[in-house]
Amino acid sequence: MSVAIKDERIDFRASLNQKAILERAAEIKHVSLSSYVLTSSLKQAQIDLAENEMLILSNRDRDFVMSLLENPPEPNEALKGLFK
Repeated sequence: MSVAIKDERIDFRASLNQKAILERAAEIKHVSLSSYVLTSSLKQAQIDLAENEMLILSNRDRDFVMSLLENPPEPNEALKGLFK
């Protein structure tokens, strides 16, 4: 089993109340504060990235995009000019 080398450091400041909440949550999970914050942050980061990389269209919009792909409009003069 390989062990990931952790050689990068992240520092941030929190209020006393914020730190206390995080410490309580870490204690409930039986992990260190650092482990709790890193694991929780990574989960949220994955959610944020997935939301940013995914485009959800309505059925109407999907059909519109598909029709444009299947039957593209004729290029206008401005577009033709770009290829000269």
